[in-house]
Amino acid sequence: MKQKILTVGITALIVIVFGGLLSGCTLQPPLTPSGDNVVITEGLDNVVDANNRFALDLYSKYKSEEGNVFFSPYSISTALAMTYEGARGQTAQEMQSVFYFPEDNDIRRGGYAGLYSEINKKDKKYKLHTANALWAEQDFQFLDEYFSLVGQYYNGEVTNLNFKQDAEKSRIIINTWVEDQTNNKIKDLIPKGVIDYLTRLVLTNAVYFKGEWVKQFNKDDTTAQDFKITPDNIVKVPIMRRADDKAIFNYSENDELQILGLPYSGEDLSMLVLLPKNNDLTSLENSLSIEKLSEWKKDLKEQRVNIYIPKFKFETKYLMADTLKEMGMPIAFSSAADFSGMTGKKDLFISNVIHQAFVDVNEEGTEAAAATAVVMKLTSTGIPEPTIPTFRADHPFIFIIQQNDTGNILFMGKVVDPR
Repeated sequence: MKQKILTVGITALIVIVFGGLLSGCTLQPPLTPSGDNVVITEGLDNVVDANNRFALDLYSKYKSEEGNVFFSPYSISTALAMTYEGARGQTAQEMQSVFYFPEDNDIRRGGYAGLYSEINKKDKKYKLHTANALWAEQDFQFLDEYFSLVGQYYNGEVTNLNFKQDAEKSRIIINTWVEDQTNNKIKDLIPKGVIDYLTRLVLTNAVYFKGEWVKQFNKDDTTAQDFKITPDNIVKVPIMRRADDKAIFNYSENDELQILGLPYSGEDLSMLVLLPKNNDLTSLENSLSIEKLSEWKKDLKEQRVNIYIPKFKFETKYLMADTLKEMGMPIAFSSAADFSGMTGKKDLFISNVIHQAFVDVNEEGTEAAAATAVVMKLTSTGIPEPTIPTFRADHPFIFIIQQNDTGNILFMGKVVDPR
């Protein structure tokens, strides 16, 4: 059987800051994440839990939207964690409540440093890396300790740009970085006009994954079959099949759903597919929680299962400002915002957050990309089955790409229409 490639996920987050003083800024080189291993280990668990809770909260905001959903909670959380490091007062409190950031600085920073190292570890059987970068207006004064902190714990490299006199060139430079980090899957993340002469800082995060299925699909077994977008809206889509005697996967089911785990080469990462029974995605979404997800994952056990999964390909783009306000952090988007940890003054606020994503699942595997932009401006003031079960994903389902050891959710989405 020919080798099948699985590529999952690229994402970038961008924070754009407007306005401020016109004085020199000393840029610190990025430092190697450091700290006590116990703190890093404990922090990693806390950061993963925070990221996953935010993932499900954000999904709950998007579940009512028509159509497919796909985003990277890890990218959004990481970039906004770097932003949070500069937040103070009620601004910081609201951000912490939305993202569940550990309030203990050592735990939070050690956790992000540890997760960065885990994602970027060497000698893997797949490609997975994450990168952070900061782009600073060359004539603007930031606090040296802020850049040093982001460099030390988030490996955020700083580059000077001339936003004031050549905003368009700066936009192209940043978008090119995003394209490079996402294997050219996310283009023009920052639209024209978003960066202008008032821009002072851009923070970016990107994550990329490419791997192979451990047990691969044969293209010859893919056939056109019915997919029920709704009970009354049935379309023909290519459905991939794996029903041979080697089709042994992590699987479980209960009265509500079937869960399938598809591992990637190296078995450090996997895709979880949550398939509601009776085409009842709404009930599944309403019951989805960290506790439920953990319970369902514990019930998984290796067994024979005949699986049928559609090929799907789609793009998403979210303007997240209103969503994050509704989730509980409105002050960060107002003139009352306090990001004085970046500049020493209350002169910055977030104007928007943009997230763009792409996913393509086929016989060669899955390719996915996502990018996020946060824009900131100057303020104005398990029971075993007796027979082989069948996992037939011929109606809407949820899927999650996660790290197996940590449980960290890298990507999450739902398929409503595979076309």
